[in-house]
Amino acid sequence: MPTDLLLLSNGPGEITTWVRPVVKALRQKLGNDRSQIRISLILSPCPNASGKEVEIAQSYPEIDRVQDAKHFFPFLLWGKTADHWDWHDRGVVLFLGGDQVFPVIIGKRLGYKTVIYGEWDTRWHGWIDRFGVMKSELIDRMPPKYRSKAAVVGDLMGEAGAVGRAGEQGSRGQGRSPLIGLLPGSKAAKLAQGVPLTVAIAEEIQTVLPEAKFVVPVAPTLDIRTLAKFGDPAQNPVSQYFRSGTVHLKQSGDASYLDNDRGLKIALRTDFPAYELLAQCDLCLTTVGANTAELGSLAVPMIVMIPTQQLDAMRAWDGIPGLLVNLPGVGTAMAKLINGWFLRKKRLLAWPNIWAGEEIVPERVGNLQPQTIAQEALDLLTHPEKLAKISDRLRQARGEAGAADRLAAIVCEEVNE
Repeated sequence: MPTDLLLLSNGPGEITTWVRPVVKALRQKLGNDRSQIRISLILSPCPNASGKEVEIAQSYPEIDRVQDAKHFFPFLLWGKTADHWDWHDRGVVLFLGGDQVFPVIIGKRLGYKTVIYGEWDTRWHGWIDRFGVMKSELIDRMPPKYRSKAAVVGDLMGEAGAVGRAGEQGSRGQGRSPLIGLLPGSKAAKLAQGVPLTVAIAEEIQTVLPEAKFVVPVAPTLDIRTLAKFGDPAQNPVSQYFRSGTVHLKQSGDASYLDNDRGLKIALRTDFPAYELLAQCDLCLTTVGANTAELGSLAVPMIVMIPTQQLDAMRAWDGIPGLLVNLPGVGTAMAKLINGWFLRKKRLLAWPNIWAGEEIVPERVGNLQPQTIAQEALDLLTHPEKLAKISDRLRQARGEAGAADRLAAIVCEEVNE
């Protein structure tokens, strides 16, 4: 009988690290006959959105149709999609990001079963049919009469790099020049500090380790020209805090890279997903976000950085804080206040550290200086045993693979019931 699978999601992190592995698992289990199983994705508004979420989702061959977040509320309130989609009589709504009340409302309107992936909490227990949760503690917190609805599937973020694990350490550190990945972010708030900081660090490393190679796996939500402009002090005043040299975008055939007058060359790679590339990196310098989960899943050593030279730049908060820091007129003041409060309280920020409950990869927060981070990076690069120890601990922390497969199995049970 024809069945609709309606996925609800929102931000770029969820689209790349949750939706992608889950739709692959669903197609593997349910097949590619689109007349019998149709997969739709409807996006809801997200403060972290880049505007390219639809484009990314449309690149997944497993998904049949995608609706942009700007059309979400008419669908939520009145059940009308922008392109007047039809719906089969039978289906399942799968929640993969947003507000957990959304599948309750949409599932009731369409008469579909509902499944929620619960990362940190679960809600609406009486109205939802099934829950796939990250940890058993979430089931323990549910009212006893609803616990039978839930099963532990694991961490979907840890799934993101699974496809790259076959080549994990395949060429890492085997008699070649060290490869250092630079992940400065994908949105302007992070790029303004992240690009000049990572460029300045790369310059410092190169003076000591001239054979080192650098690469930026460009986020799918970012184009290389936008990335390059943040390395130009004339276009990015924040770069003054890091005293990095100006980088210029160069292209030669299919290759793109950044270089400067100090001899630094940084390769730009737009392959997506970039797991095979990341798996070859000896070390990555990265900002916080879903990228730390991907690196952790691949057991790639990293230094996680949150520079605070421009404290009001951090505005990608969820919920009420996200609304406050983006208010016209008072947003800058609110951003400084909220970010200052957040950063004063010691907490784990990188996903592998959150998984482990301790700092297994360095987190550096504050008025970061390129020379200091470069020295730390050089210490790791010149002591392979330290990198190996971090890799081993990342493997232990990332948990068992298969979260997407287990979540897809729950959906299949609802489809076949």
